[in-house]
Parts: sequence; structure tokens; C-alpha cells
Amino acid sequence: MRVRRAVGVLAALLVAGCAGGPQSTAAAPVVVPEHRPGVSIGYLDAPGFDSRALLPAPPAPDSVARALDEAIAARALALRETPRWRQAAIDADLDFPQAADLYACALGVPIDTTHTPHLVRLLRRSLADAAIDGRAAKLHWQRRRPFLANGAPVCTPGEAAQLRDSGSYPSGHTAIGWTWALALTAVAPDRADPLLQRGRSFGESRLVCNVHWYSDIVQGQVVGAATFARLQAEPAFLADLAAARDEVAAQRARGARPEGCDAQTAALRLSPLPAADDR
Repeated sequence: MRVRRAVGVLAALLVAGCAGGPQSTAAAPVVVPEHRPGVSIGYLDAPGFDSRALLPAPPAPDSVARALDEAIAARALALRETPRWRQAAIDADLDFPQAADLYACALGVPIDTTHTPHLVRLLRRSLADAAIDGRAAKLHWQRRRPFLANGAPVCTPGEAAQLRDSGSYPSGHTAIGWTWALALTAVAPDRADPLLQRGRSFGESRLVCNVHWYSDIVQGQVVGAATFARLQAEPAFLADLAAARDEVAAQRARGARPEGCDAQTAALRLSPLPAADDR
């Protein structure tokens, strides 16, 4: 009887060892392909479309559209040193991991490499695609930025020298932000309203920063929408999108909530654009 019992215990230990020992396989890490550390490779092998052919010319100097650009730029300058100005500086930083927090409040769950690695990869790789997709138009038009015209400071003074030599039309940040807003809406359709509103306010941060004109923002959204449309044909993007849905559902199930949302919400209520009843 003792021998049988010992054999039974040994068999149970062997089974447990096989189940949890070296033979068990952990989930493979979610790797983001990079050109160099911190610089992600997009889903597309090349620009998804010709932004120079897609977009119209920037507003002419004496046009109504140019007058609107200047009027909105003046409104944006009034937000300097406010909470909205500080949020615009936060929105300007697209480096990860901190950039993962930019849309977390709108999504309703934290975004991080531990719990939502596929979603982080989706954001990083689509950022690379949206940035490249607007480059042809930027290089062609080489539009001067608002701070060069009005002499006022920008919200990220350390980048002023770089921005001085970079065309403002269309807004690359806005293209990225709008691509993200649409992709996240596909991940969590029930959060469409806050996500799309965040995508709009993300572009408006470039007005508050004094680095883009309103028409730059509008056409940046066009580039972002075109990038998102183009990504629908990429299997790797669609696979990350599906995995991100599962990750967000798991975050919700565990009750995870992002932090700092009250401050962000309050800051974003200050808009450089006229209210609907003012137009």
C-alpha cells in the first residue's frame, strides 16, 4: 500500500512538473520593429499615398481661408501659460512610453506594454506610417509656421530650431493623432465620442503650441484618415487591431482605469476654436 501511494505521489509530481516546468511555453513577447532604438517601422513598406496629390495648396495670402488661419492663431495665443498650453506641450511629445497615455483617458483604460502590448505596437507603427504619409506635401509646400510670423513663443522651446526649418502644411502631429483616434475607435467603438473628440483636441494642441495654422490641422486630419484607410489592407495591422480589442476587454474586466483624467478633461475644455454659437 505504501509503495502504491508513493508511486501515485511521484506520478502526480511528474505531471505537475510537465505542466509548469521547462516544457511549458510562455507567451512570446510583442516586438515593435525599429529602424533604430525608439524609431518604429510602420506597417506600410512605403508611403500609402501621395499627399502632394491628395491635398490642395495652402491658403493664398489674401484669401478668406488665410484670414481664418490668422484669426484662429490669435485666439490660440491667448491660451499661453494656461492649463491648455501645458496640455499642448504634453501632446507634442510622441516618444514612448509616455505617448501611450495620450489617449488612455478617452479610451477609458490604461495603455502600457504590460497589459496592452499589441495596442502599443499598433500606436507606434501607425505613428510611423502617418508621419511618412504627409511628408511629400510638407516638402513640396514648405509653409512657414505661425511663430515665425507672429514672433510669439512655442510650447516646446527646445524644438523651435528644428521646427523653423520644417514645413507646417499639413500637420504631422494631427495626422498621427487622427490615425490614432480612428484606430482606437475601431478597437472600442463604444468609446467613439470621447476618442474622436480627443483626436480633434490633439490637433488643436498644435494651434495652442503656435506651430501650426488651422488649415494645417484640417489637412492633417485628411492625411490621418487616408492613412487609416490604407492600413485596412495590411494583415499585420488588422491582426494587432484584433489583439488590441481583446487587451482592452481584459483591461475593462480587471477594472483598470487611467489616471490624471480630470486634469486633462479640464484643460481640453479651453479651445482655440470659436464655440458653435460664436460662428
